[in-house]
Amino acid sequence: MKCLIVFSAILLLGVLVSSDLDEDKRALLDFINSFPHSKNLNWNENFTVCNDWTGVNCSFDLSRVIEVRLPGVGFRGSIPPNTISRLSALRILSLRSNSITGSFPSDFYNLTNLSGLYLQFNEFSGPLPLDFSVWKNLTIVNLSHNAFNGTIPYSISNLTQLTALNLANNSFYGEIPDLRLPNLRQINLANNSLNGDIPQSLRKFPSWVFYGNNVSLPVAPSPVIDPVFPPQLPQKNGKRLGGSALLGIIIGGSVVGFLAFAFLIVLCCSKKNLEKEVSEKVQKSGGSQEKAVSGSQDGNDNMLVFFRGGVHAFDMEDLYRASAEVLGKGTVGTVYKAVLEDGSSVAVKRLKEVCGGRREFEQQMGVFGRIRHENVVELRAYYYSKDEKLMVCDYYSRGSVSAMLHGNRGDNRIPLDWDTRLRISIGAARGIAHIHMENCGKLVHGNIKSSNIFLNSQNYGCVSDFGLSTLMCPSSPPASRVVGYKAPEVIDLCKATQPSDVYSFGVLLLELLTGKSPVQATGGTEIFHLVQWVQSVVREEWTAEVFDLELMRYSNIEEEMVEMLQIAMACIARMPHQRPKMSDVLKMIENVQQFDNGNRLSAGSPMLTPDAVGLKSSEEP
Repeated sequence: MKCLIVFSAILLLGVLVSSDLDEDKRALLDFINSFPHSKNLNWNENFTVCNDWTGVNCSFDLSRVIEVRLPGVGFRGSIPPNTISRLSALRILSLRSNSITGSFPSDFYNLTNLSGLYLQFNEFSGPLPLDFSVWKNLTIVNLSHNAFNGTIPYSISNLTQLTALNLANNSFYGEIPDLRLPNLRQINLANNSLNGDIPQSLRKFPSWVFYGNNVSLPVAPSPVIDPVFPPQLPQKNGKRLGGSALLGIIIGGSVVGFLAFAFLIVLCCSKKNLEKEVSEKVQKSGGSQEKAVSGSQDGNDNMLVFFRGGVHAFDMEDLYRASAEVLGKGTVGTVYKAVLEDGSSVAVKRLKEVCGGRREFEQQMGVFGRIRHENVVELRAYYYSKDEKLMVCDYYSRGSVSAMLHGNRGDNRIPLDWDTRLRISIGAARGIAHIHMENCGKLVHGNIKSSNIFLNSQNYGCVSDFGLSTLMCPSSPPASRVVGYKAPEVIDLCKATQPSDVYSFGVLLLELLTGKSPVQATGGTEIFHLVQWVQSVVREEWTAEVFDLELMRYSNIEEEMVEMLQIAMACIARMPHQRPKMSDVLKMIENVQQFDNGNRLSAGSPMLTPDAVGLKSSEEP
């Protein structure tokens, strides 16, 4: 009988759990079906909501939805009422970087279990709710970069668990409430219309979090003090001060007073200069305050700088939290694949040995960020701080041309066919030619190699990592594999030019034609140099020995391959003035016989044999 009761209880509990999850699922479907958005989500009611739905996470026992993270989905308009608010167990809600309008949803009062609320980079307007006490579990609130107005509710001071509050770049006015929050570690109220004095409880934060308001900044902002571990004060020992000690205190006090007065003057001047700088940046960026403000705070606001037209679907917090995989290490830094909370991936390049300061770095990033071309990997965002410089680009899941060409040369390898190699050449040439036209025709790529070439959806090459050589500090000689792409004058003078880019592109063409790396060890102390080897083979009229054996399975491409080899040889001319311009190289490649997919593949058929083309044979070195 007891066993029956226990079994019945378990069965009833399972029914209740299933019912709660089904209701959460229905609430999410109502939400997504009534809220216009541009990004396709795999929210299919036939799939399991806890495991298969993008941006949705469930509790450990899979009984309730506790996280909804949908940044940059392209939501437009107001949040439909009585949809997301039905997720009564929800702890994390992230709808940032969309185009959501309207006021703060009143039915969010039902989400009493919220601990993290991320609504930044939207178009919300109107005042905030007066009573924040219902969200007693909130630890992080980010409502920045919206159009919220009114006063900051004093009820926020009741959120005793709050550790971070960001209300920057809105239209809040009035005085700053005295938020005596014991766990508050981060706050940002910059660029509002607040006035009055900064409350004593917030004076421990740096001045920049209050910039852009009409408030009285503290004379000398003190460091953030952890209230759990207050600074140790000197203990009294009961001894009276001597005359010399008293005189020293008087003199020291006078000096401190003078320094404080001088610091006040410098601070006032700095504030005016900062406001002027921000204003100028706003005007230059077409009114986009995001870039101006984030660029004026020396990285303290922990913000990525996105380029105009980019989707602000993530921030530094996401990158730190994302699962990361090292994709490669090069001369300018390390590249990581970062998987964001919505399941999408970006490539993050962590730069090393960057010379110059913030201004030079931002100027160069501005040049790179303006380049828009289908054969150039687009720079989405960057991050600058004293200790960290990052670039964020699109992630290409198929990997680099280097990996496709040289990786897994075993039995299970899928060869890179001739049509794809041609498309890689054409696309890369288009991208480099476009780069050479940028910045009044003065921009140089400076780091052309197969590991910096990727394939777009049409299998055309896309170039990345352009222009970074101008940011790098002089360092130790680059690896031999990198030297294999460098023009002779670059190795001697350590300065890249557009003609040296043409040389590097010629080496890339040879790599595609031969299937060999530019430099490789052949055993012992001997080094194989691709350029020297190809030149010697062509000089001896052993041209048939040049081409990759994997291309032997394709027929009717002999003429195209020979023409491409001739183009490559022109590019690697020793003297810079003898090399064609990149625009001319592009025309030559596009004039190569257009690829015809019909009758190309003929496995095992002879191709470009010495007898067939009347050339002498030779052993490959």
